Amino acid sequence: MKIGILEAENLKPELVEKFGGYSDMTQRLLSTIEPQLMFETHAVINGEYPQDINQCDAWLVTGSKASAYDEADWIRQLALFIQKLAGQQKKLIGICFGHQLIAQALGGKVEKSNKGWGVGIMTSDVVCHKAWMQPMRQAFALLVSHQDQVVELPPQAERIAGNDFCINSSYQINKHILCFQGHPEFSVAYARQSMDGRRSLLGEDTYRQAQASLNKPIDEQLIAAWILNFIQAR
Repeated sequence: MKIGILEAENLKPELVEKFGGYSDMTQRLLSTIEPQLMFETHAVINGEYPQDINQCDAWLVTGSKASAYDEADWIRQLALFIQKLAGQQKKLIGICFGHQLIAQALGGKVEKSNKGWGVGIMTSDVVCHKAWMQPMRQAFALLVSHQDQVVELPPQAERIAGNDFCINSSYQINKHILCFQGHPEFSVAYARQSMDGRRSLLGEDTYRQAQASLNKPIDEQLIAAWILNFIQAR
């Protein structure tokens, strides 16, 4: 199986040197569940796209520091590509920014939350159980890093999970789209360094609470397994 990664961020060189880019992180995570996976990466933030949407079995839109409602040309182009994938019912996964842009591109609404930054480890309660959720869980914890949120789901979308801070932390559209606000691909070490670099932006209280949360367990392997189950489900 081949997964096409639509990379929506150029990380700072010092972060890439230590952790890799978002595509590298995603490949490492998913390969721990299924080592035989194949990948190809398209830096959509730089205008790079596949020649044929059928050259991969599934597509994944990564996170980004950009907002889904920004007016950048590359975001508009990516939204059009998402609509094309959805129109042909290609399997599509969205992570953080990807989760938000897919929602907006397909008729939902994204806004900067008045609740402020969500950072660190947060737990979401599963509100809609599906067959691809194996092993089944009532809740899951992931690293998060966002101000924007999906405040209205697209038509036909089902809310999968949420919490008091982010009500739509996961959703599904029919059998071909699955999205998560959290970052299963992030390591604690990457999250810690990323937060250190944005300490003044986050504010001291938010920063300290987020750092303290990093001692909690994370369900990144569970979500990786769910993503692959969903992609392979008919």
